[in-house]
Amino acid sequence: MMKIGFTGGGTGGHFFPLIAVAEEVQNIVSEEKLLPIKLYYFSDAPYDKRALFENGIKFVEIPAGKNRIYGGIQNFFDYFKIATGCFIATVKLFFIFPDVIFSKGGYAAFPTLFAAKLLKIPVIIHESDTVPGRVSLWSAKFAKNIAIAQPGVAASFPKDKTALVGIPIRKQVREKATNGMYEFFGFDPSIPVVLVLGGSSGAEVINDAIVDALNTLTQKYQIIHQAGVKNKQDVSLRADFLLEKNPLKDRYKIFDLLNPLELKMAAGAAKIVITRAGATSLAEIALWGLPSIVIPIPENVSRDQRTNAFDYARTGAAIVIEQQNLSSSIIVSELDRLTQDKAKLESMSQIAKQTAQPGAGKIIAGELIRIVLSHQEN
Repeated sequence: MMKIGFTGGGTGGHFFPLIAVAEEVQNIVSEEKLLPIKLYYFSDAPYDKRALFENGIKFVEIPAGKNRIYGGIQNFFDYFKIATGCFIATVKLFFIFPDVIFSKGGYAAFPTLFAAKLLKIPVIIHESDTVPGRVSLWSAKFAKNIAIAQPGVAASFPKDKTALVGIPIRKQVREKATNGMYEFFGFDPSIPVVLVLGGSSGAEVINDAIVDALNTLTQKYQIIHQAGVKNKQDVSLRADFLLEKNPLKDRYKIFDLLNPLELKMAAGAAKIVITRAGATSLAEIALWGLPSIVIPIPENVSRDQRTNAFDYARTGAAIVIEQQNLSSSIIVSELDRLTQDKAKLESMSQIAKQTAQPGAGKIIAGELIRIVLSHQEN
C-alpha cells in the first residue's frame, strides 16, 4: 500500500493546489495500474470537506498556530498551539508513516513538516509566490525537492533541487465554460460580466468598494461576486438594501465561495476579473485568459501579494490598484477604461494565456510517485 501525505492550508491558495496534485496522483496510479494508494491531508481544518471526499483523501487533524508578522499578543498563545501541533503530528505520522509528504507551506504545514523531518519522511515543497514563505524557507533545508512557480524566487532555494513548474490547478477549473454560462446566471450575453473573487477576511475592503458602487455598476455591467463564507451574509444584506428599488438588481449575483462548476461558468461569462493577488488565483485567471484588476493585500499583512501583483502586471495581463487607493469610484473608472478599449482587453487576454503553466500538477505528482516507489523498494 502506497501512502502520500499532503499538508498546508489556511487559504484556498494553499489548499486547492494540493487537490490538483492529488487528482494527478490518482490518474497516474490508475493509468499505470500501480499498487493501491492512500492519501492523507494533515492540517488544522479540512477547508473543503467535499473536495477531500471526492478525491479519496482522509483528513487528519493537526493543531497549528500562526506566527504573525505584524506581532500581537495572539502570537504568544499560538506558540503553545504550535508546540502541541508538533507533538500530535509526530505521533500521528509515526502510526500512519506516509512514504512522502507534499507541502504547500503556510502556518498549518509547520507541525507536519516538523514531524516529517524528525521521522525522516521525504518531503517535497511547493512555493507559489514571488516572496518565499517562512515555512517554505525553513523546510527547504531538508526537502528532497522544491517546486516553484515564479522564476524570481529560485535564488532563495538550493539550485540543485529546485525546479520551475508553475502552480497546480484543479482539473475542474482549468478551462472556462464555452456555452450555457449566461443562462446559468440568468444574464444577458450582450452586457459585460465582471467577476469579483473575494474569499477570506482579506476580501472585506474589495467587498465594500463593490457594494458601494453597485447602483452605478449595474447600469453597465453584470456582476458575479464571490464575497467569502464569513462575509456573504453581511454583504448580501447591504446589497439588497442598496438595490431594493433598482430595476436592474438581477444583474448582481452574490456567492460565498463559488464551487468548481460555478467558477467555471463564471470564468466563461466574465470579460474581466477583480481579485486579490494570491498566486493560485492569478494562475487560474491566466489559464482562463482573462484580463484582471489586481488589488494586493498590503505588505504589513501579506509579504507576497504586492510583489505577486506587480510581477504579474508587468507582463501586461493585469493592472494593479493599491488598497490605499481603492474606492468605489476608482473601481468604476478602471472598469470603464478597460472595457471601452477592446484592443487593450484583447491584448491583456492573450498575454494572460501566454503566462499560464498548465502542467504543474502532473509534474509534481510524477515525482511523488517516483519517491514512493523508490522508498518502498528500499
